[in-house]
Amino acid sequence: MSAFQLTVIIPAAGRGARFGGDKLSEDLGGRPVLLRSVEFFAKREDVQQIIVAGPTEADGRIDGAFESRFGPALSFLGVKIVAGGTERTDSVRAALQALPEDCTHIAVHDAARPLLDDALMDRMMEAAAKTPAVIPGVSVRDTLKRVSSESRDLGESPDAIIDDILGDAGRVSADARPVESTVDRNLLVAIQTPQCFERDTLVKAYANESLPQTDDAGILEAQGTEVLVVEGDPSNLKITTREDLVVAEALLKVRKPKPSF
Repeated sequence: MSAFQLTVIIPAAGRGARFGGDKLSEDLGGRPVLLRSVEFFAKREDVQQIIVAGPTEADGRIDGAFESRFGPALSFLGVKIVAGGTERTDSVRAALQALPEDCTHIAVHDAARPLLDDALMDRMMEAAAKTPAVIPGVSVRDTLKRVSSESRDLGESPDAIIDDILGDAGRVSADARPVESTVDRNLLVAIQTPQCFERDTLVKAYANESLPQTDDAGILEAQGTEVLVVEGDPSNLKITTREDLVVAEALLKVRKPKPSF
């Protein structure tokens, strides 16, 4: 048995509220988003098992529409499907119950992050073999400002008569929040997935009944575990809105095909 046995957990029970629909079923270059995310790991020789935590019915069983849409393809890829939960942490916890006995390491990856490439995964695997918790991050390029929680409405017209005639149709919304400070971006990174952990480290963290609703690395950080960041990939985007799907399609088209031998 190899000393490094990796299981990939993909929480896929979210409802895609910000996307406005089932983003995991959306077509991306001829394949549903979820399958593109899964297929990447299915092709990796260093991945022992893939576990997808899907949405559930009220009785706790896998959602029928999800199973009908993805079940055959996921089974063909050797994926184990488990019933997820309302929150991401619920889905990860459910997947942890289905780990192979000889699993030594776990990678948790966003179901809607379908453009992961081998170079980033290789970096993650190299680091994961040497430290209990490692995550990918990309440098923040934009100037960042910390703003007040209070907003001001700057859209009020000085002409009360016009307001009376046009009502809301004559007004432009311009809520604004005062700047409190400029944040030093040199010490900030935008975090991606997969996030990789030693099995015992993640299982122990999830043994707590109450968990913060954050990423898995955040859960470990809150419990005092050191988390290291390796260089991520700007093209490893997460599809959250329909605009993200357009960008993902463009990135997929310009990717160079892998040489065949």
